[in-house]
Amino acid sequence: MEIGVLALQGDFAEHLSILTQIGVKGREIRLPEQLEGLDGLIIPGGESTTIGKMAVDFGLIEPLQQFGLKKAIWGTCAGAILLSKDVHGKQPLLGLMDITVARNAFGRQVDSFEIDLSAPFLEVQDGEAKPYRAVFIRAPIIESVYGRAEVLLKVPHGQIVAAKQGRLLATSFHPELTEDDRFHSYFLELTR
Repeated sequence: MEIGVLALQGDFAEHLSILTQIGVKGREIRLPEQLEGLDGLIIPGGESTTIGKMAVDFGLIEPLQQFGLKKAIWGTCAGAILLSKDVHGKQPLLGLMDITVARNAFGRQVDSFEIDLSAPFLEVQDGEAKPYRAVFIRAPIIESVYGRAEVLLKVPHGQIVAAKQGRLLATSFHPELTEDDRFHSYFLELTR
């Protein structure tokens, strides 16, 4: 199995590190031809407008859209924004998931936080289902989920922070910034 990580901007190195830890080959992706032969792709957190503009400049928008019609893509934070169909503004989007996202909805960098979330769909750890510690940094909120998409996780106040649509996964938080590899393992299941 080989998973690509879009490496235009953002924390792609952290995703690659976790993939290595769980025994999966990871590859940095910057050009359309590098998508060939991948089993799945992660679009990391970073700055969504920058990643989107660079994807346009490198001719990646349409190849990424085509890839997402056949293979698994996981967008974390900025990546979730790129996967969405609407962000209430103008910026390049892949438009693959039936979700609407509000950028920076939890506030600025200074408003970053961590929280334990109940995620029973994640693999059990040490014989019991443990909460998932989610890291939010200038995080978006998934405002609405419709069509074929489904809600996976909400924070205690009810905002949606993870959604799935077939083999597409969107998370508002940064699983690559924790020691917990369960979300990466969950994504690998979606690629199969």
